Amino acid sequence: MEERRDVKLLGTKESIFTQRIVWALKLKGIDYAFIEQDFSSRSSPLLVELNPVYKMVPVIVHDGKPLSESLVILEYIEETWPVNPLFPVDPFQRASARFWARFIDGMFYEAAKKAFFSSGEAKAEGVELVEEGLHLLEGQIIGKKFFGGEKIGYLDIIAGWISYWFQYIEEVGEFKAMDSRKYPCLHAWINNFIQVPIIQQTLPKADDVKAVYRGFKDAAALAGAN
Repeated sequence: MEERRDVKLLGTKESIFTQRIVWALKLKGIDYAFIEQDFSSRSSPLLVELNPVYKMVPVIVHDGKPLSESLVILEYIEETWPVNPLFPVDPFQRASARFWARFIDGMFYEAAKKAFFSSGEAKAEGVELVEEGLHLLEGQIIGKKFFGGEKIGYLDIIAGWISYWFQYIEEVGEFKAMDSRKYPCLHAWINNFIQVPIIQQTLPKADDVKAVYRGFKDAAALAGAN
């Protein structure tokens, strides 16, 4: 690990967005201080001070300067510490990785939320959209060990939550979309990804993840009742 005590990361271990930054820093060998935040509130005075716009994790602080939003932070990490590059060298492949990252954080993530929070016909529509997204991602991983090729790259980090968190989203959300028979290459990628020591060692406990998602469900139900 490089001695980088001037790097601090505010986040929660259960957060898919925080874990992206953890993985990137560890893959690049950057030492950092982790400042745990309360997932239930996500609005500590320090967090509000460092991220007054969204008041959410993750936030990275480097040389006293804070930066938020996981996609933005990953770009900053790559440019600041080019060792062990996460982005493809080829401009087209780099742009393609950014495109699929936006797809995962946009259309696919919103589809998963719809399947998770909705009921009845809306839930079925959400599940269908998730399955369409999985099919598209399956097409991007065919013939490859990782989205980045033979080693973990930027897009693997962005899609990483699908490898672990998604199963608990399905369980708590009471739906099923992932099917190893329909998406064999994506299923193989999941196994390859979570077996990487840096990934495996940083995964949160299953019960903690499920507790967070149950909290989301309960909060949504309460808001709907009001």
